[in-house]
Amino acid sequence: MTTITTDAVSDTSFSLSNIIGKALVYGMTLLLLYVAWVVYMVGQPMFGVIVMLVALGFFFVFGFRRFYFARFIYPGIATMALFVIFPIFYTIYLGFTNYGSFNLLTFERSKEVILSSVIVDKENALPFQLTQDGDAYRVYLTDGDTGYLSAPVTMDGTQQLVEAQPAPAPSEFLERRDAIKLRGPLAEIQVTLPSGDVMQMIGLREFGGSKPEYVLGDNDQLIHVESGNVLTADHSIGFYVNDAGEKLAPGWRTNIGWQNFERIFKSEGIRAPMASIFVWTIVFAVSSVVLTFAIGLLLAVILQWPHMRFRAFYRIMLILPYAVPAFISILVFRGLFNQNFGEINMILEAIFGARPNWNTDGNLARTMILIVNTWLGYPYMMLLAMGFLQSVPEDQKKAAAIEGAGPLRVFWKITLPQIIPPFLPLLLASFAFNFNNLVLVLLLTRGGPDIPGTIIPAGETDILGSFTYRIAFMDSGTQFGLSGAITLLIFILVSIIAYANFVAMRRAAARG
Repeated sequence: MTTITTDAVSDTSFSLSNIIGKALVYGMTLLLLYVAWVVYMVGQPMFGVIVMLVALGFFFVFGFRRFYFARFIYPGIATMALFVIFPIFYTIYLGFTNYGSFNLLTFERSKEVILSSVIVDKENALPFQLTQDGDAYRVYLTDGDTGYLSAPVTMDGTQQLVEAQPAPAPSEFLERRDAIKLRGPLAEIQVTLPSGDVMQMIGLREFGGSKPEYVLGDNDQLIHVESGNVLTADHSIGFYVNDAGEKLAPGWRTNIGWQNFERIFKSEGIRAPMASIFVWTIVFAVSSVVLTFAIGLLLAVILQWPHMRFRAFYRIMLILPYAVPAFISILVFRGLFNQNFGEINMILEAIFGARPNWNTDGNLARTMILIVNTWLGYPYMMLLAMGFLQSVPEDQKKAAAIEGAGPLRVFWKITLPQIIPPFLPLLLASFAFNFNNLVLVLLLTRGGPDIPGTIIPAGETDILGSFTYRIAFMDSGTQFGLSGAITLLIFILVSIIAYANFVAMRRAAARG
């Protein structure tokens, strides 16, 4: 009897836990689907589709026991889809659009903004004053010897249309400073005069007439009220244009095909600086790896000398640049290299009588970038080298020394060949990091000095990452579509370089 009761309780417990688990799965799935729908409705269909796929994956993986094996890898796959795959595909998608500061809106929203613009008639403007009427206010407009007093209005910030009638001036008016405090709600109030003219606030002291600047015609055309010019929506460029081809802002987002890539390869103002920046990026990344590796390895070898006193102290002091946050060190060096007030130029002038133009000379600015990056990177290489040097057998060194080999020959023939294989993946990782080290560039030089003759922001010290970042976020007219196209090209170039490095590593391992 006891056994039956226990089994029944066990079955009931299992059943309840199963029901609760199913309810959680269904609830989470519905929540994710709702989020996907909201994201889709706010104009992000790609992200909405990704979230929907994540929701469906969650439902099948956690809702059916046959997919139990996938529960361990699903979180990683979902995270990769949301934060890696989606940004990559979205950036590629932007490269085929005109998305930028002049084309941020949708077509319907852009049309609404243009139709909301008005023409203010300042010639018939009338001075106004406010008078209080209980909890409400009245607007008094003065037209020569005549005045018009509006009906009571509440200053709650909502749009209100009220009529005004001829009336003598009220005995008391609000002080001008008190009326200015209400300028926000006042801007939403329109006053209709007996003549039928509609007046609204056009300044801190005046109400004036206004009328729409554009009206909607057939086939989504816009007609300019005063000139009668007709503007047609050109979806190939995302702007309303008139007969002369002049564009009317704001525009809207639209697919423009390969136009961004054609600009990159056909425009000399883009192609030339981009080619120069690509070459400098390769030189910067390779030079940074070589310099940090050489200096780090040299210091590690010196610190391995058994007869050196205070080795622990030197080791700590040489590691300090790695312990200090990089952005602090970069900002400190930015002050030290200031060509007018920096300590480095003061020392150079005192000793050699020279004040290098670190910030305005392209070659010196690049040299400064390499100096600072070497300072930031050598401790990492030194730490690695100190560990790898410990793995080199001392017997081999002693045998070589007995055979008459000097320290340099021992290093080149015995030590270096044994530490290069484990170093190689880390050197490639360092190359990849420096290839996109835009933080250093933006904090130290901001890409400057600028390259003359360009139509986009491009500097002598820009690398491809900072170059793209400046186009997308720091230009006066941000061009997300163009930066997306450049990012796609960078992605292809980096993929080719990474594959070449992989092939080189595989061949080196095969020879080893």
